[in-house]
Amino acid sequence: MPEIAGLDSFPGPVFHSSRWRSDVDLAGKRVGVVGTGASAVQLVPEVAAVAGSVVLFQRTAPYVVPRDDAEYSEPEILNFRKQPAAREALRSELFWAMESGFAARVGTPGYIDELRALARGHLEGQVADPALRAALTPGYEIGCKRVLLSNDFYPALARDTVTLEPSALAAVDGTTATAASGTGHELDVLVFATGFVSTRPPFALRVFGRDGVSLAHTWRDGMVAYNSTTVHGFPNLFVIDGPNASLGHNSAIVMIEAQIDYLLAALHDEADVLEVSLDAQNDYVAELDARAASTVWLAGGCGSWYVDERSGRLTLLWPDFAYAFRDRLAAFDRGAYLPEPSWDPAHERTTAR
Repeated sequence: MPEIAGLDSFPGPVFHSSRWRSDVDLAGKRVGVVGTGASAVQLVPEVAAVAGSVVLFQRTAPYVVPRDDAEYSEPEILNFRKQPAAREALRSELFWAMESGFAARVGTPGYIDELRALARGHLEGQVADPALRAALTPGYEIGCKRVLLSNDFYPALARDTVTLEPSALAAVDGTTATAASGTGHELDVLVFATGFVSTRPPFALRVFGRDGVSLAHTWRDGMVAYNSTTVHGFPNLFVIDGPNASLGHNSAIVMIEAQIDYLLAALHDEADVLEVSLDAQNDYVAELDARAASTVWLAGGCGSWYVDERSGRLTLLWPDFAYAFRDRLAAFDRGAYLPEPSWDPAHERTTAR
C-alpha cells in the first residue's frame, strides 16, 4: 500500500487487490482503482461491468498485447492424456516460441520492432478516441516494464462510465480523491492494484545465517545469490525463484524446475554443510550485471519493480535465455562451495575441516 496523504479520512472501503473484499458490493458504486499493472488489467474490466463508475489512476501507461488463448477440443485433451509425448512436444514448442522474447529484451532489431508493433496495433485497434489513445501510449521502450496480456482492458477504458486519470493518486480528503494533476474525483470505494514487494522479500526478515545475521541485512543493498539459488553466509539455504531467477519473457516454471534439479543434485553430495564461497557468488553477480546492462530492463527508459531502487541493479530477472539458466544449473558444481566445516551447535561456531 502506498502512503497517501489523508487516506485514513476516506469513509468507504479501502483495500488492496491481493486482499479482495468479497463482502463489498460494487454495484452502482463510484470506484477508484489505483495502478495500471498486471493486477489492474485483470480487475478493471470486471469492476467496470458492475460499478456505477470507475476512475483509474495511471502513473505510467503499460504496454498491452493480445491474449491469444485458444480452447483445446475434447479430442486434443484426450490425446494429451493418452500421449505424454504430445504434451512434451507442445511444451517444447511453447518454450522455444517464448524464448524469442528475450531477443526483444536485448533490443534485437526485428524482434523488438515486432513486439512493439503488436502492442501499438492492439491499442490502436481497441481505442478509437485519439485523446484516450495518447494517454495510454507508453513513453518508454517495450519490455522495460512487464508487458501485459489482455483483450478486455482497453475496451473497459473506452466505456462511458470509466475515466482514465493520467496521473497518480496524490491525496484523499473524505470522499474526494485528488490526483497529481490536481483533479478531484468523488468516490465510494478505493481499490489499490499497486503491486507487491519484490526487491525486498519479506521472508528475508525471518531467515538467519551464520553469526545470527538475517538474510534481509545481507541483502540490504540488493538481493544476491550464486546460481540465483545459494547465498554466502547461509549454509544449506536454497532460495527458489529468488534473485535473478524470475523471467520477463518465458515461464518461471522452467526456472523453478532447474533450481529444484540443482538442489536434488546437491543433496547427493556427501557434505552435510554446503555454503557457496564469497568469490563464486561475487563472480556470478558481476557476470549477471554485465549481461543485464544492455537489456531493455535497464536501458529502456523506465522504472520498474525488476530493478532494486537502492543499487540500481536488475535483481529480479535472469538476463539471458531460459535455456541458458537450465544448462547452467544442470549439474551441481561442488567447486564453488567452501570446504565442509565442522558444526558446533552448542557454541554456534564453525571450523574448517
